[in-house]
Amino acid sequence: MGKHQPPRPGTPDASGPGDPDPKRGAEAQEEEETRACCGCRFPLALALLQLALGVAVTVLGFLMASVSPSLLLRDTPFWAGIIVCLVAYLGLFMLCVSYQVEERTCTQFSMKLAYFLLSALGLTVCVLAAAFAAHHYSQLAQFTCEPVLDSCQCKLPSVEPLGRTFVYRDVTDCSSVTGTFRLFLLTQMVLNLLCGLVCLVACFLMWKHRYQVFYVGTRLYSLEDPKGQRPKA
Repeated sequence: MGKHQPPRPGTPDASGPGDPDPKRGAEAQEEEETRACCGCRFPLALALLQLALGVAVTVLGFLMASVSPSLLLRDTPFWAGIIVCLVAYLGLFMLCVSYQVEERTCTQFSMKLAYFLLSALGLTVCVLAAAFAAHHYSQLAQFTCEPVLDSCQCKLPSVEPLGRTFVYRDVTDCSSVTGTFRLFLLTQMVLNLLCGLVCLVACFLMWKHRYQVFYVGTRLYSLEDPKGQRPKA
């Protein structure tokens, strides 16, 4: 009765492969937490970068609008910065409240979908703003400007006597158009291209977390066992 009986051949030992190893469980849990943390840091950095670039584009757009009241809306793309800021606010709210790579509720899926669509909209708007700024910048490189009363009139070189004239009202010094405003346009091109690139990366990241992670997991299981189960030790 008091003697120690050896375990039966069919019964697994307490330290045998049948029981889960606590060290392996702890390492797997730590690895999962690290993966979730790494999956949250990079999208959070993207959202913060979107916010910073959106604020910069918005402020610069209003500064450009203060140069002359005759500038068109497409030449002062503060609207592009406002849209990017809204996208960044949604991304920060989604990432700071509850962010998980795999959607477990309808709310998480809806927020990720809205962030993906708004990032795509931000990408389109930033590309348009950069194209408008590049077009105006190329025109300023060819302008011949002269002050007339309280405005600055610029013309493109043309063989026709009646060429198109661009009037910048409330501008007494034409150097502010050919110099300062031209620098503003160049900065807008760079900022909007960076905004578009960040929005593109955000779209790719949302797509990657929604689809690529799922298919990679399926492929790993298929490589381990054709039946979809891991081989037993």
